[in-house]
Amino acid sequence: MDALDIARLQFAGTTGIHWLFVILTMGLVPLVAIMHTRSALTRDPAKRAVLERMTKFWGQLYVINYAVGIVTGLVMEFQFGLSWSGLSKFAGNVFGAPLALETLIAFFAESTFLGMWIFGWGRLHKAVHVTLIWLVALTAYASAYWILVANGFMQNPVGAEVRDGVAYLTDFGALLTNPSAIIAFFHIAIAALMTGGMFVAGVSAYHFAKRTSEREFFRRSMRLGLLVAAPASWAVISVGDLQWPELGKTQPMKLAALENDGVGALQAQMVRDHGPGDYVPPSWIGDAMDVMTNIGYTISIVTVVAFLLLFRDWLVRYRPVAWLMVALIPVPFIASVGGWLFREGGRQPWIVYGQLKVGDAMSSVSTGQMVMSFTAFLSVFIALAVTNWTLIARFARRGPDGAQLGASEPLRPAPVEQTVPTF
Repeated sequence: MDALDIARLQFAGTTGIHWLFVILTMGLVPLVAIMHTRSALTRDPAKRAVLERMTKFWGQLYVINYAVGIVTGLVMEFQFGLSWSGLSKFAGNVFGAPLALETLIAFFAESTFLGMWIFGWGRLHKAVHVTLIWLVALTAYASAYWILVANGFMQNPVGAEVRDGVAYLTDFGALLTNPSAIIAFFHIAIAALMTGGMFVAGVSAYHFAKRTSEREFFRRSMRLGLLVAAPASWAVISVGDLQWPELGKTQPMKLAALENDGVGALQAQMVRDHGPGDYVPPSWIGDAMDVMTNIGYTISIVTVVAFLLLFRDWLVRYRPVAWLMVALIPVPFIASVGGWLFREGGRQPWIVYGQLKVGDAMSSVSTGQMVMSFTAFLSVFIALAVTNWTLIARFARRGPDGAQLGASEPLRPAPVEQTVPTF
């Protein structure tokens, strides 16, 4: 392997691991916001107590994933300068602003709102407190949108013109409304909701399998998880299908390679337009696509069946069914990685489709330097991923009684000393 192969493998590995954090963050925070909203609005003290405990338990798992995941996002920023300076030089004028906005939203606005929500238990008015968690959810999705604006330009470079080997932004509106970004955003957002719903349902099923005494707590949790995951699993397929006509217009080679139809003619055309080279994407993109679609259909069926079984209490009473739901927790993550591999691997050898090849975007670094960088980056990311899922599994097993979010007493003003006036 040369320096380019190692750089590509490094970015694929770090981005793939980072995405596992992102999709759970995006999928879990709306469910936590729904729980918190319901607990604030209900007038039944018993129901309110259950919903508040649900908010704290699932909110704590979300906070763990967010806190560890934000570190992977910070580390990824360094790779553009270290390994892909050619991309920054070519397209920095175009997607520098979207990346900067994503950083401001994710690392400043979202983190600020989340910090206020975490430390606001017992200190803020409930309406303000609930608003904060919805702002966290809103900024999470806004952050994803800005990332996809940048990625959408790499998939379908619109709103810019190339002068002297550098892309310059000419139409900011076209960049923001790029179909390659918009459709992908909705596809990813719905996939995240499916992942979050399956996560909540799977953890709840674990406690049913362990014969938990918190039956009402986890029955409510599983019902919400399935209510979100079931429609999302069907919607994500429909929105995903909307991308095919766009692919036919913007990346015909990817579609031809997937369907094994017309590849030779397109290869000849690409050679005429862009010079000698292999413009056929790797054959494994079809396998990645199959993984995503097959898992998507499976989850669609399983969530509907599980929702029906929950009403008959079969998920509560029959442990094999509950363990099946537990085993399905990682499946949406695998599907999302398959979709990401298809989207990114399918546009090879281009890093900006039709304008900049991956090899031309590589920084001037030696193979030895890339090996050191690869080892350091992947070691850090794998360690963070293991830490994250170890903590999530530990606190998930403990159940609601082990939740520490909002456990501290609200601050109270210090007593005022009464002094006796002297004359």
